Amino acid sequence: MPDRFQVTKADEDTVLDYHQDEASGKLLGDIHDETLDSGDIHRAEENQKSNIDPNLYLYDDDLATRPHISTFISSIANYENTIPAATDPDAKPPAPSARMGTLIGVFLPCIQNIFGVILFIRLTWVVGTAGAICGFLIVLTCCCVTMLTAISMSAIATNGVVPAGGSYFMISRSLGPEFGGAVGMLFYTGTTLAAAMYIVGAVEIVLTYMAPWASIFGDFTKDADAMYNNFRVYGTVLLIFMGLIVFVGVKFVNKFATVALACVILSIIAVYVGIFDNIHGNEKLYMCVLGKRLLKDIPIDNCTKDDSFMRDIYCPNNRCDDYYLNNNVSKVKGIKGLSSGVFYDNIFPSFLEKGQLISYGHDSIDIENIGNESYNQIMADITTTFTLLIGIFFPSVTGIMAGSNRSGDLADAQKSIPIGTICAILTTSTVYLSSVLFFAGTVDNLLLRDKFGQSIGGKLVVANIAWPNQWVILIGSFLSTLGAGLQSLTGAPRLLQAIARDEIIPFLAPFAKSSKRGEPTRALLLTIVICQCGILLGNVDLLAPLLSMFFLMCYGFVNLACAVQTLLRTPNWRPRFKFYHWSLSLIGLTLCISVMIMTSWYFALLAMGMAVVIYKYIEYHGAEKEWGDGIRGMALTAARFSLLRLEEGPPHTKNWRPQILVLSKLNDNLLPKYRKIFSFATQLKAGKGLTICVSVLKGDHTKIANKAVDAKSTLRKYMTDEKVKGFCDILVAQQIGEGLSSVIQTIGLGGMKPNTVIIGWPYSWRQEGRNSWRTFIQTVRTVAACHMALMVPKGINFYPESNHKIGGNIDIWWIVHDGGLLMLLPFLLKQHRTWRNCKLRIFTVAQIEDNSIQMKKDLKTFLYHLRIEADVEVVEMNNSDISAYTYERTLMMEQRNQMLRALGLNKKENSKVVQTIVDHHYDATRTASKVRFADPTIEETPNHESHNDEKRNSIDSDGHEETDAPEATSKKDESTEKADSKFKSNVKPDEFNVRRMHTAIKLNEVIVEKSQDAQLVIMNLPGPPREVKAERESNYMEFLEVLTEGLEKVLMVRGGGREVITIYS
Repeated sequence: MPDRFQVTKADEDTVLDYHQDEASGKLLGDIHDETLDSGDIHRAEENQKSNIDPNLYLYDDDLATRPHISTFISSIANYENTIPAATDPDAKPPAPSARMGTLIGVFLPCIQNIFGVILFIRLTWVVGTAGAICGFLIVLTCCCVTMLTAISMSAIATNGVVPAGGSYFMISRSLGPEFGGAVGMLFYTGTTLAAAMYIVGAVEIVLTYMAPWASIFGDFTKDADAMYNNFRVYGTVLLIFMGLIVFVGVKFVNKFATVALACVILSIIAVYVGIFDNIHGNEKLYMCVLGKRLLKDIPIDNCTKDDSFMRDIYCPNNRCDDYYLNNNVSKVKGIKGLSSGVFYDNIFPSFLEKGQLISYGHDSIDIENIGNESYNQIMADITTTFTLLIGIFFPSVTGIMAGSNRSGDLADAQKSIPIGTICAILTTSTVYLSSVLFFAGTVDNLLLRDKFGQSIGGKLVVANIAWPNQWVILIGSFLSTLGAGLQSLTGAPRLLQAIARDEIIPFLAPFAKSSKRGEPTRALLLTIVICQCGILLGNVDLLAPLLSMFFLMCYGFVNLACAVQTLLRTPNWRPRFKFYHWSLSLIGLTLCISVMIMTSWYFALLAMGMAVVIYKYIEYHGAEKEWGDGIRGMALTAARFSLLRLEEGPPHTKNWRPQILVLSKLNDNLLPKYRKIFSFATQLKAGKGLTICVSVLKGDHTKIANKAVDAKSTLRKYMTDEKVKGFCDILVAQQIGEGLSSVIQTIGLGGMKPNTVIIGWPYSWRQEGRNSWRTFIQTVRTVAACHMALMVPKGINFYPESNHKIGGNIDIWWIVHDGGLLMLLPFLLKQHRTWRNCKLRIFTVAQIEDNSIQMKKDLKTFLYHLRIEADVEVVEMNNSDISAYTYERTLMMEQRNQMLRALGLNKKENSKVVQTIVDHHYDATRTASKVRFADPTIEETPNHESHNDEKRNSIDSDGHEETDAPEATSKKDESTEKADSKFKSNVKPDEFNVRRMHTAIKLNEVIVEKSQDAQLVIMNLPGPPREVKAERESNYMEFLEVLTEGLEKVLMVRGGGREVITIYS
């Protein structure tokens, strides 16, 4: 017996390798059927009966290739797909750690990455130079950029499971490989230059404030070039040392991160305590001021005009400086305290040109150095502006991606990432903004503007504010800066390796390889080389604006990705984080671009140029471009290029959306029978995607060409009236079934082909005989063979109009998993105003061996990852005995088929006899249904009530009967009576049919009980019989009738065999 017919309870290893297939949209259960005769098929079905749950026997063909929901959910509910963090290759595998929460997993890592070296060595200078107001605006602008970016990032990060990789993975998966590759390289470059900035900052802290005697280029306080040369040499040595640590001991780097975080937090606490401890100032620091100019390298004891030390400096060769002669020398307290009112002296900015002197006020006589001698006066080493200071300070607010990079380690990433990141930004922003005000209210203006603390003997201003002494800040800031540098040197190579492994930038291929120890050695070497180039700049004030450009570009693209996704309304865009809007993302994007251009237009051009080059390289690598002649030619070429790109392969699961083919049946007047099928298509598409409406006319095209043109015009009018945005066409064929098959196989162009078919339910299949159901089932088989999804709306006349709003429930009965289409459809419907107020309820059936409690929990977890809000209910169906009603109804169904076959009626006779048989055998057994799939305006006659129930099933939506039923239903002709008596003997119905009828009846009872009042019931459409036999096909139609009996609006859905929904971002 072929393996394809052995149906057992599937497990996660045999049913579907979901985790590999979901992302690519691989076909589910893609089985190449063998050619078997009907006897083989029937014997195979008999052998599998005992393995099928009695309550699901109607879906036995589906369960052979598609998993039952309990199996599917248990296999993917708790699945993880994250890039492992850096680990020590020599260490033993650690025990599984507890999943981290918001505080440990997101908040603290973001705090550690946001607080950096700028806070300790440049914030006081920024406040003194820009003043309290402008300084506050500088910090606020930078914080607004990161806050808006964090909102956009939260939306992206909660739109499924985000692997580690920060903005690169977010943008590459949202905007495509071109943007992703460009941003990935920008992010990598920014992270590498950040390491250089941290290293230079660490060296500055040591040489300037801790060990100035270690200078190897002389007294750097008198020569800026000597200072920067020291930074370059020591920075290179420190880079090599840190590179060796990263290469050899990743374990040390990960552990040191905790120490660095503790140092940052303790240092900030020490500063705040010190500010309030020195509320009245202190006597630790005094500056020597000549007139209004700040002096350096002047001992406080010698800070008098009468002292020979001062005279020797300003009166060489007995010729004194005019400014020295005309002004007095004074001692000024550096730390004045909040109670001193110094805040009012620090309100306004004091921007200077390079070479101007630091002094009180803006008088040119005080700030201009007229002579060539500096006379120990402190000069501005760079030209300062508001925008430049934004660029210098901006690295202090970067690091907001730290939480999203750890999504794989979080217990609930979709909750922790937004809360943790936004709270970290709020916390750090509060610290920065309050620090601006506290520094302006505590420290004298001249001391704030003394960048390197030369006026107080080379001391760090922040360190001298802190409690209990300066070494708390000096050691803490050095260790935290060192830790941040190590983290950057650890993360940058792995990011480069991830980009290289994506194979979107071919020249990076060598960096995709790892060493035998699993380390990205080649990427680490390149990172060290680039970092060394940054260190050779030797100045934090040059490095900070440069790396700000790269981070601003990354953040700008994050905002762009969120705005694009929101405006396009792709089906996969379902962020759990709801507090976002496309306008906020656009504001964030505008801020990023504005800050870039204002800060340094040439650095901005460098970053943008790098992004454009990488983007174009990825876009055009291996692609042949062809330019047309004129605007129309260019448009044609662009369309051709896009179609060829779409043809390259099936769309990613995230990009899958229903491209609909509506098969509309026309009546004798060439009018569509079911007008509301167009409304339903409009509601499902919400104005997005491709919709094609096609009708098939029977006849010879050469004879009825004009008729086809009229029909197409009518079809187009219906589409316009129902606001269906798409195309329509008419096909003329000799046989309706063959015409529909041709349409399904050939419709579309290249990658712009429909993937979903909507076809109306043949309400009069009993009356019209085999021709009716054969066309329907043949279409179902053709759609399945083309791997397209199928939707069959039943009760289409009761569906709401597009201009109506309804409330209530949309119930999904999820029996078997066929790609997740049942989950996606109600979400798409709810995007339309008609269904927006409806709530989703998902029902699934538990088998005997299933743990319904765990099944419900897993289903809730799965829906949580899908970002779909719905109530969940697991229905337990007991294996009850098959009822006498089931046997009787099955027997009647079989007798009807046998009579029709035995009668051997020709086509003309069949139309008169079929209804008689239907009435006779269904009046006594058919359960009363309150639902009529017909136009509710049709009047009913009181007589022949049971006959009218069946008659109403044959009425079209336009109010006309499809087939004229015989008037006398109580009388039969002789042939009918003979056939009836012949098959009324005690015949045992086929067990195969009994089991399927039992499934249909039991499921219908449960569905009607739970969902009778639902606005829409969506359920799996069972697969059609494999055998092409009239009896089996007729039975299949009867099973579907029984399954949907008593339900007003039903949508039967059958997936196309590929995943259409994903939990990943």
